[in-house]
Amino acid sequence: MDNVKVNFKGSPVTLVGTHLQTGDKAPRFTVLDGDLQPVSLSQYKNKNLIISVFPSVDTSVCALQNIRFNKEASKLKGDVEILSISVDLPFAQKRFCAAEGIDNVHVYSDYRDLDFGMKYGFVIKELRLLARGVIVIDKKGIIRTDRSARSLILSGSGAPAGPHSCKYRFSMHLFNAPRKGNPFRGALLIIS
Repeated sequence: MDNVKVNFKGSPVTLVGTHLQTGDKAPRFTVLDGDLQPVSLSQYKNKNLIISVFPSVDTSVCALQNIRFNKEASKLKGDVEILSISVDLPFAQKRFCAAEGIDNVHVYSDYRDLDFGMKYGFVIKELRLLARGVIVIDKKGIIRTDRSARSLILSGSGAPAGPHSCKYRFSMHLFNAPRKGNPFRGALLIIS
């Protein structure tokens, strides 16, 4: 288990959990859906996955992140699924999705066991929240992109403002990569 210090609203906090890298096998995890039913990574076997991770639907940045991913998800075809994960209670997520018309992404809660958060290194120890980030997993279960606060810091790419700053912005150009057969082609996902 790796620990990494980041800033959250100007205060230092600790990210705990396993640090994964591009090329690693994606660990299995279980989260809960809006009806408190378990959902596991294995349910998305043979799918390309974009996992959007965020602290809480009750913040403006996180709300915008989910609204944007929902909009972009409508442009994706076939074997691409977007999962959105936080530690919000499933009831709060369900209420948010209904109010905002979120119906193109699968919104799940990691509140019970922090299974996803610990296995992917997104848990903010002091707050029991998940840090903001994006993980892309291909059909073979391999991590193709890790854009988390932890990976950006450990790679020396920065993210000095921390995982919850409005200045923290991802521009995921891989989606427009010209590689033939790229299932993500045509979608540009930005979190700001």
